[in-house]
Amino acid sequence: MGDASLVGLMGRVTGTVGPGLVGEVIVRVRGGAEHFLAYAAESGVRIEPGTVVMVVEHLPPRTVYVTPAYDG
Repeated sequence: MGDASLVGLMGRVTGTVGPGLVGEVIVRVRGGAEHFLAYAAESGVRIEPGTVVMVVEHLPPRTVYVTPAYDG
């Protein structure tokens, strides 16, 4: 798997992502769902559990930076 393959994928926050916190997200990848440690891509942003997010950066092996996914 190339490192960039997670970028652009959607996930759901399972543990609060925010300033001073290491959050957690679940992302559907490789035919299943995997948990990753998560940080907000934008500083100062808090993302609550249940929020749908998009992966904007992947730091192997298990860390991602995410942003809330807005439809519209």
